[in-house]
Amino acid sequence: STELVLETWDLQCERNGREHRTAELGGQQLVVRRGQPFTITLRFSGRGYEEGVDKLAFNVETGPCPIETSGTRSHFAVTDFPEESSWSAVIQQQDGDSLSISLCSPPSARIGRYHLTLETSTGYQGSSCHLGDFVLLFNAWHPGEAVTSRQEGGQRQRSPHSAFFPPLHQFEDDILSICLKLLDTNPKFLRDQNRDCSRRNDPVYIGRVVSAMVNCNDEDRGVLAGRWDNCYDDGTSPMAWIGSVDILKRWQKFGCQPVKYGQCWVFAAVACTGESGRVPCPHPCRTGSRVSPPCPTQSLCFCRRKPLGLIAISSNDCLAIKLPAILLKSTHSSVVGKNISTKSVGRDSREDITHTYKYPEGSEKEREVFAKAEREQSSLREEDEGLHLRIKLSEGANNGCDFDVFAVITNNTDTERVCRLMLCARTASYNGSVGPQCGMKDLLNVTLEPWAEERVPLRILYEKYRESLTPDNIIKVVALLTEYQTGDVVVAVRDVYIQNPQIKIRVLGEPMQQRKLVAEISLVNPLGVPLNNCMFVVEGTGLTEGQQIKELEEPVEPQAEAKVRMDFVPHQAGLRKLMVDFESDKLMGVKGYRNVIIAPQPK
Repeated sequence: STELVLETWDLQCERNGREHRTAELGGQQLVVRRGQPFTITLRFSGRGYEEGVDKLAFNVETGPCPIETSGTRSHFAVTDFPEESSWSAVIQQQDGDSLSISLCSPPSARIGRYHLTLETSTGYQGSSCHLGDFVLLFNAWHPGEAVTSRQEGGQRQRSPHSAFFPPLHQFEDDILSICLKLLDTNPKFLRDQNRDCSRRNDPVYIGRVVSAMVNCNDEDRGVLAGRWDNCYDDGTSPMAWIGSVDILKRWQKFGCQPVKYGQCWVFAAVACTGESGRVPCPHPCRTGSRVSPPCPTQSLCFCRRKPLGLIAISSNDCLAIKLPAILLKSTHSSVVGKNISTKSVGRDSREDITHTYKYPEGSEKEREVFAKAEREQSSLREEDEGLHLRIKLSEGANNGCDFDVFAVITNNTDTERVCRLMLCARTASYNGSVGPQCGMKDLLNVTLEPWAEERVPLRILYEKYRESLTPDNIIKVVALLTEYQTGDVVVAVRDVYIQNPQIKIRVLGEPMQQRKLVAEISLVNPLGVPLNNCMFVVEGTGLTEGQQIKELEEPVEPQAEAKVRMDFVPHQAGLRKLMVDFESDKLMGVKGYRNVIIAPQPK
């Protein structure tokens, strides 16, 4: 027979993108998920493929030094049946000179950018043709995948906007390429390219690399520089970011130099871009049934941390990665880790996942874990002293307003108790440092009847906190109760978050793909002073081309409204989020968003 000559081919980017849930990730490139078949079409010139006469085989290669023994190269021929444990190719359909072939990677394949080559042979004649590149990703929907969630609802969480602020932008142009560049910039890759690429089949390993690269603590060309001192004049305040796209694009644009500045929630959002996991609060990023904590900056956090099984956390099996102190705090403190939350799947509401990380308080399992933690690291057991103290907050802790906090004292004994109560409020920062006092009360004689509860209010005045309130909007309230008879002391601490004003967003016009929309954005100045240098920053994946910035020419007087209009042309259909950030000299980091459903462009 004459030689089989390939004329054209089609990687079916659009069809495969839909089937692999990557349609918005790839743009014009093929992006598929491992363990799931994808289809390509070959068209031959002169004659079609003849079974038994012609032989077809494929080569896939990833990384700069592809080797079969490292799992970064595979050569496989067309067969009758797919092979689950290795790369395979099966003919799907033949129509004259056209041939559809289903390719499939094993669920354990290395992720990354691949080169795809076709080899054809007829007798002693043969040729090779490079068909193009494609990107292979983890597959949370595959039952054999290491990152698969146990619940279908959990699998659906790997979708856009599946985390708290800042939003994930894995579907923005260039972001996938930047994420792959981040992997190729990490020190492990630069030290040993073959070994690094060979380990990219393991989500735990990828989690470690991303967790290390999201910061620049190790001088490793990481994405973000961390800072906690409220001095951000030579960069961007961590409070001002409204998305990870701008951060990642800046990192790439300026030669992989760290972007200034980030704190824990910014690290978490950047670490999850492209991974599409959920971000529990306080820090960990959830991927399947594992936790990948991307907050590598504070004294109790570490620059490279192994993602943990949730059972290991709740059972305190954490010493291998030096986390007992964190565990003791998160499991048994009345302040830290009392509730652990993440964003609900498919909704913008909070989901309580405390039970996933901690056994129920007071349960036998919890007592066992606490005893185990005490054996492994000395700790003071919390004792019940008969007097209990907690701090409650009144409604209306709004920026620009006065509000009340209450010390609630409970006497769980059958005798009268006489105590001294000190209540103190100070402005505070995210890193724990405190500023000037903004409220104080010292009561020398508080009499508590048996089995009674007493509420003591402390008024916190705006005029006292307005000058020292940091962009973190935190006031730390401490209550100290001393019983005269025994000398026992009870302490309660609470961080009160001062609410910023609401940003109102109205979308004017019919939301349709490739049709101009107008967003009317407004905010009322709640403070007793004018706001200067006011600015709105707007961004939305599929809605805007990057960030849009609108500066106000005039100051915004007290109780006056700051209002702007912004035009944009949505280029992607479906559910989208329009994110807004407001900045000024006195009111910073005010966030708002609106969901917009964009109708597809009529055909």
